[in-house]
Amino acid sequence: MSKMRGRILIPLPNTGAMGRKRNNFYMRSVFLLALCIFGLLQYHNFNYLDSRDNVLGDAVTNDSDDAILAMVPATLHKYLTPHSRNHTASGAGVLSGAALLLNATSAGAATATTISFDVYHPPNITEIKRQIGRYNDMQSVLNEDVFGPLQNDSVIIVVQVHTRITYLRHLIVSLAQARDISKVLLVFSHDYYDDDINDLVQQIDFCKVMQIFYPYSIQTHPNEYPGVDPNDCPRNIKKEQALITNCNNAMYPDLYGHYREAKFTQTKHHWIWKANRVFNELEVTRYHTGLVLFLEEDHYVAEDFLYLLAMMQQRTKDLCPQCNVLSLGTYLKTFNYYTYHSKTNKKSYASSLISTNSLLGYNRNNNRNSVQLAVSSSYSSSSSAQSPPSSKVYVGDTADNQRASDSSSSNKRGNNLINTVTATAATSDTSNNEQSSHSSSKNGAQTWNYHVLPSLYSVYQKVEVMPWVSSKHNMGFAFNRTTWSNIRNCARHFCTYDDYNWDWSLQHVSQQCLRRKLHAMIVKGPRVFHIGECGVHHKNKNCESNQVISKVQHVLRIARNSHQLFPRSLTLTVPSLMKKSKLRKGNGGWGDLRDHELCLNMTLPTR
Repeated sequence: MSKMRGRILIPLPNTGAMGRKRNNFYMRSVFLLALCIFGLLQYHNFNYLDSRDNVLGDAVTNDSDDAILAMVPATLHKYLTPHSRNHTASGAGVLSGAALLLNATSAGAATATTISFDVYHPPNITEIKRQIGRYNDMQSVLNEDVFGPLQNDSVIIVVQVHTRITYLRHLIVSLAQARDISKVLLVFSHDYYDDDINDLVQQIDFCKVMQIFYPYSIQTHPNEYPGVDPNDCPRNIKKEQALITNCNNAMYPDLYGHYREAKFTQTKHHWIWKANRVFNELEVTRYHTGLVLFLEEDHYVAEDFLYLLAMMQQRTKDLCPQCNVLSLGTYLKTFNYYTYHSKTNKKSYASSLISTNSLLGYNRNNNRNSVQLAVSSSYSSSSSAQSPPSSKVYVGDTADNQRASDSSSSNKRGNNLINTVTATAATSDTSNNEQSSHSSSKNGAQTWNYHVLPSLYSVYQKVEVMPWVSSKHNMGFAFNRTTWSNIRNCARHFCTYDDYNWDWSLQHVSQQCLRRKLHAMIVKGPRVFHIGECGVHHKNKNCESNQVISKVQHVLRIARNSHQLFPRSLTLTVPSLMKKSKLRKGNGGWGDLRDHELCLNMTLPTR
């Protein structure tokens, strides 16, 4: 023991291990401290942004009729005010009128006063056909004496109209507020004759107006083709049974073994008819060489949509020589407006988060997974990472969904801090037989989380270029006579493709027939919005909701107040790599040979 106490300890050589440990400890401490400070700053920033968003969002939640009316100039209120025809509408749509009996009691004596109103008698089918023929033959252009004849290079706007007059009123109001609207020809193409809709259209006084009427509608042919013939094969009957009963078109069901439904086939017929009518049959358009812009009754336009359309047309030569389609509407799930202060060169958070399931999400012909899950025209794959509805993320301008999700753990894009928003989408079964709305789709509600995109509106408007995709670029798009002539030469591909959707059929034409395929220039900040809650395939409890209309008004007001409309120039952004578009199997609903023949006949030259 004593020997051990006397042992002299020899120190080990200095390897630097303790120094490295101390350095690591200091670095970890500094990192944790920085992280805490960053988190604290972000916490206060989130609270500030949320508080501002709540303030800005107060106007959005007010979707009363009075609030919506207050957002519209007083001179345009006439388009939103229904005018009574002294009639009531029954569930079947039959209009009737009656005398009104008022009982009044004065000083104990009862007196009866009868006040008679003119009884409104709706036109019968024979009268409707006569009126449609008269309108189509006359080809009257209203307000031509005020605004002058159509110029060859002017824009023609064609609106496809069915029966939803409430949405149509708001579309007209939005058109009335657009710059240079007095120079266009506004053509309303109807597949339903309605006196109230006619009165509304003929009330327009801010541009030249024309009405055309699809002559082969279900309304005018209720008990015969192209309506529902009593001998038509029921949709779900088996082919063997159809052959036994010898019902109409028994030999030719669609891809999925179903037979035609007139309410679905009418829209495709109407689209090809109106396009051919405008380009090839109207006298006023005989020498027209400008753009024709296609809208629908439940769209809503920004006040600079014509300005931007003209700018895009001018820049096609240098930005996209191969582009033959210009698109003003995009299928973003959500989008964001920043205010831009040019003096301070700082962005302040003044946003309205809009779910495009309502605003930008659906054409009434579309009820497909490819439409519902299309996040942006620049995105080729859906995000695999999902964030909680209340989380905050960083996103970049041209990042795809996966990069946007991954960036939630990065601080490289701190200047683009914005909220995630939860968008609810109805998704359908992915099997081919149930992909189509026509083919007994089984829809279920499912919640999807999408990231709000960064600034889409600025003094330099961004556009993208890519092949035209039916599910992304079918809203608010325009082309000229040259493009139409190429499409019309491929009418057989359009009219025999087994898909009741005009847009999918048009993409089939592009892929299979056109020598110069459809390429689109797409504006990233949409100028055309979808406000329709309901349509052929979508039935909500409240189909006349003001909520979406109020949100669109609010978003455009923010853009207007922050001077983000009417951009000075266009900037071409390069989209992320897209998968090569595959040839798709049609959605069916178009196997009837009578539909093929009618469609082809409507593209024959008549001049």
